Amino acid sequence: MTKILFINPVGTSDFDKPMKEYLEKYKRPDTNIDVISFPKGPRHLEYYSYDALVLPDILKTVKDAERKGYDAVIIGCFYDPGLHEAREISNIIVTAPCESSLYIASLLGDRFSIIVGRKKWIPLMRRNVTNYGLKDRLVSFKSIELGVYDLHKNENETKRRLINVAKEAVGEGAEVLILGCTVFFGFFKDLQEIVGVPVIDPVLAALKQAEWLVEVKKLVGWTHSKVLSYEPPPEKELREWGLML
Repeated sequence: MTKILFINPVGTSDFDKPMKEYLEKYKRPDTNIDVISFPKGPRHLEYYSYDALVLPDILKTVKDAERKGYDAVIIGCFYDPGLHEAREISNIIVTAPCESSLYIASLLGDRFSIIVGRKKWIPLMRRNVTNYGLKDRLVSFKSIELGVYDLHKNENETKRRLINVAKEAVGEGAEVLILGCTVFFGFFKDLQEIVGVPVIDPVLAALKQAEWLVEVKKLVGWTHSKVLSYEPPPEKELREWGLML
């Protein structure tokens, strides 16, 4: 049995139930998934400052998940907030939607485009693509100009906009499309049938990467390295400075 915690890193439980139901459809039979959000905080992460505000809660929740025996944690935002910090302070598998989606897309085609809700999101996402070493394989970002809470308000309108920009991206040379927000959950299947290329759902990408990495860890012992990038801070300092999570 693999035990995974999916964190909606926002101060609302609005997305918890539908996300749980969605993940249950695609998880492995031997995977148990819990979905949680925070009791307070920003209700979406469309602004950099909101990302900064939830970082302490993400780290505390990841560390608590480790103590509770979870095998992996998914940080459920396409900005990947706290991903590297969480890997640094824990000894369990941690995945996030952007990194997972990009690496899966790079295995399915030479070049990809990312579809986002708002243009505001693009600069940070572009930096992440660069940091993950895949900027040369990015064709374009495409925005449908809808915020997080608009994506499921009128799903037919969302689909119409997705189809339009998806066709543009494929026409520009994208072989794979990535939906650049976890709240795009549920749209990928119809879209890829229409445009004829793989469409990566970031929620499922993060889930499948988590399941695979847990399996790899159990079978051959490969996990996040604790040298250099993910070297943990000294426990002595954490205790002396009152920073224990």
